[in-house]
Amino acid sequence: MAPQNLHRCTELFLLWWNRTAGIEELCQKREELCRQIQQEEDEKQRLQNEVRQLTEKLARVNENLARKIASRNEFDRTIAETEAAYLKILESSQTLLSVLKREAGNLTKATASDQKSSGGKDS
Repeated sequence: MAPQNLHRCTELFLLWWNRTAGIEELCQKREELCRQIQQEEDEKQRLQNEVRQLTEKLARVNENLARKIASRNEFDRTIAETEAAYLKILESSQTLLSVLKREAGNLTKATASDQKSSGGKDS
């Protein structure tokens, strides 16, 4: 082989070798990128599951909270109605007590008046 052809063969071999090495390097970079993509997809899936679980838990907490608030409001209403009824009973009792005292006083006066008019004699 002539030196010129040998030189040309060497150049072609080096060119081929460099391209092969370049392709090999690109393949390694691609594999590394694929590994990173898979890791991030796994992380994304994990986070989506966590968000779903937290969303479900939040919904359950909101439902429980709504039921408890409704129960508390019902207690508040019942307590207010009971207190109002108790106050009405108390007012009625006070009124009844006043009427009884007044009537007892009237009866005492009437009895005393009857005794005076009959001269203090019992029948």
